[in-house]
Amino acid sequence: MLDKDILEQVKSLFSGLKSHYVLRATVSSGHEKADELSSFLADFCSTSPMLELEKVPEDGGRLEFSIVKDGAATGITFRGIPGGHEFTSLLLAILNADGKGKNLPDAAIAARIKALDGPVRLRTYMSLSCTNCPDVVQALNVITLLGGDVEHEIVDGALWQDEVSSLGIQGVPAVYADGQLLHVGRGDLGVLLDELESKYGSSAVEAAEPVEHRYDVVVVGGGPAGASAAIYSARKGLSVALVAGRIGGQVNDTVGIENLISVPSTTGASLAAALGEHLGAYPVDVYANRSVEGTDFSGPLKVVEAKGGESFVAPAVIIATGASWRRLGVEGEAEHIGHGVAFCPHCDGPFYKDRHVAVIGGGNSGIEAAIDLAGICSRVTVLEFASELRADTVLQEKARSLSNVEILTSRQTVRVVGDGNKVTAIDVRDLTTGEESTIQLDGVFVQIGLVPASGPFKDSVEVNRRGEIVTDGAGRTSVPGVYAAGDVADVPFKQIVIAMGSGATAALSAFDDRVRGVLPVV
Repeated sequence: MLDKDILEQVKSLFSGLKSHYVLRATVSSGHEKADELSSFLADFCSTSPMLELEKVPEDGGRLEFSIVKDGAATGITFRGIPGGHEFTSLLLAILNADGKGKNLPDAAIAARIKALDGPVRLRTYMSLSCTNCPDVVQALNVITLLGGDVEHEIVDGALWQDEVSSLGIQGVPAVYADGQLLHVGRGDLGVLLDELESKYGSSAVEAAEPVEHRYDVVVVGGGPAGASAAIYSARKGLSVALVAGRIGGQVNDTVGIENLISVPSTTGASLAAALGEHLGAYPVDVYANRSVEGTDFSGPLKVVEAKGGESFVAPAVIIATGASWRRLGVEGEAEHIGHGVAFCPHCDGPFYKDRHVAVIGGGNSGIEAAIDLAGICSRVTVLEFASELRADTVLQEKARSLSNVEILTSRQTVRVVGDGNKVTAIDVRDLTTGEESTIQLDGVFVQIGLVPASGPFKDSVEVNRRGEIVTDGAGRTSVPGVYAAGDVADVPFKQIVIAMGSGATAALSAFDDRVRGVLPVV
């Protein structure tokens, strides 16, 4: 079943396995995918003498396999055939169990994971076509492998439609913790760990001794602006820490990029990987999977506090935390996220095959979403608040050429309507006439821009009414020694290329202030 070239690559990856792994498969002979899973696992296990397939016959309709390491259960179970984007999740599950893989966290994050109060029983519903699902699956697998009493079941929603329907799932990845919905949509290890700590508790971390890291420059944020700021600072010979949730930031969620000058076409995942590789070429200490809890910018040495008792101290702090998807903020939206309200057309679009959906927002992201969804859905209605679309002309022309795309301008979404399980309609106001109407549909994709991630800093530096950190045009904020760059700052035009330049500008401003004696040298 697996391509010969892929098998050879897997053989190379598994050549250094130290432990013995059994893939214990429980497969009902009557399941339509039984032979396919058996063939898949047989091919997979052929790649290393340290892998063994053990089949457990069963007649109850099951189709799953668990990973056993040296005779002990790892806690990881796949219900389905992990092909597509999830093939990497299976590879990493084995490598991570063996103590290998660049996605394994550092000691501080590992300690937080081990301190989770269990038992924790996780189930993730995913789609093999979802580009965001592997990040969540792989992060939860790491938590399962490192945690004291954690189990994780990964379910291919396409194979278990009855479960998906009974739970009202219309967006993936959907993570359930002991039967309760914990998380829907994009996520990384840091975010998921925060959510698990909030739900289950972590007394050991609360009692941990604080850890202080001192540097010349602390950059907060791992997207294009943060990476640029860290690299430019390191090139000046300064000691640099980069503190971030994930390298690449929001770029990870961008599918196609065609306006990064000198790079005709790339993807968000590829660019994020390139940023990480470039950071690795310099002596930048990367602290990933961190969430900032507080700051103290009152003295000459600035302090950034991260969850888990870590603090990062430096004369210069560059804030480059980017932005997150903006929500509508209307009645019915929050309770239907993952149940008809979505933000990623690439991940959740397949759930709306041959159905009617709305896209809220007429900018580039909104019109791109409409074009993508038009190939899946029976009908796509675009609703734009302004009197005309804001998307590039070429995108507008493409959308208008599609017979199943309807574009309505001067429309305000005022309410998301559901039946308690899924979205059934939205209420819309015509801003020209003032009249309200109801549009019957099956899903809503919100594409109305971004909200600056300035929350942890807004009490320490000046922000404008949009929540952007105010700068002087060269990255300096209202507090000497604190700089801001990229989408979190009041930089016009939120673009990758502009964020990169903004990060470089902030770093050079910080170095200039250091040379001129504005900042202390420690």
